[in-house]
Amino acid sequence: MPVYEYACADCGQHTERLLPYARAADPGPCPDCAGPLERRFSRVAVRLNAWGFSRTDGFVPDRPGRGDFRTVAERADRIAEGGG
Repeated sequence: MPVYEYACADCGQHTERLLPYARAADPGPCPDCAGPLERRFSRVAVRLNAWGFSRTDGFVPDRPGRGDFRTVAERADRIAEGGG
């Protein structure tokens, strides 16, 4: 679930809520004054952590070039099966 940032329309207090996407528009009242919360948009961190990204491409030292996903996927299957 994503973390959303809100600011109270009455007192200006900032708060974060861990909510499912379906409830992001209705976060509930401000924890300080019970006023309405307005969603703020802020930066997010994204980490691409799967086979085929530069972080995992290094597991195939003899790869002919960047983007050889088939070789990386085969290596991932061998690792998952307990092989090397």
